[in-house]
Amino acid sequence: MIRVAREAGGEAHVEPVNLGERVRDLRRSKGWTLEEAATRAGLARSTLSKIENGQMSPTYDALKKLAGGLAISVPQLFTPPSKQQVMGRMAVTKLAEGLSQATATYEHELLAAHLTKKQMLPYRATIRARAFEEFDGWVRHDGEEFLYVLTGVVRLYTEFYEPVDLRRGDSAYYDAAMGHNVVSLSDEDATILWVTSLV
Repeated sequence: MIRVAREAGGEAHVEPVNLGERVRDLRRSKGWTLEEAATRAGLARSTLSKIENGQMSPTYDALKKLAGGLAISVPQLFTPPSKQQVMGRMAVTKLAEGLSQATATYEHELLAAHLTKKQMLPYRATIRARAFEEFDGWVRHDGEEFLYVLTGVVRLYTEFYEPVDLRRGDSAYYDAAMGHNVVSLSDEDATILWVTSLV
C-alpha cells in the first residue's frame, strides 16, 4: 500500500507504508507485548515478530486476524498515522469543585476549567431566570452548543424557533450564533449541562 506526499514544488510522489513498523507502532500504542498482541490476533508470536521485522509477507487471512486483534480494519494497517500526536490529556472535576461564575440569570460551574486549549467548554448551569424579560436581549456567541437538562424544567428560547420546554433527560443542540436564552419553569432553579464548542 502506498500514500501520496507533496514535495515543496507541489508535485506528488508516493511513499511506501512499512507494514512492519505500522504494526509495531499500533501494538505499542496499546501497550501490548508481542505475546499479548499475537494471542489477541490468533497468531503465533514468532509470526507476529517476523511481520514486525519485515521478515515475512503475511497472507490476507493473517492480515484479517491481525486487524481484528488490533480492533481496526485491514486498510488501517496500511494507513499512516495522523501527524497530530495524541496528547493523552484528561481533567477530572469532582462534584461541586468546578470554577463558579455567577450572573443575574445563570450560575455557571465550569468543568475542566484548568485544562488549556480545549475545543469545547463544558459547564453545569443553575438557571435562575424565570422570564425572558430578565435578559438584556439575546445571548449569542460563536460555535455550537449542546444543552442537557439535569433537574427541573426549562424553556429554551431561540431566535428562529418557537420556545420549547425541556425536562430532565431532554436535550437540545443548536447554533450558538443564533440568539438563545433559557429560563426555569420549575419552582426550584433548574440545572443543566451545557457544552459549547470553541472551534
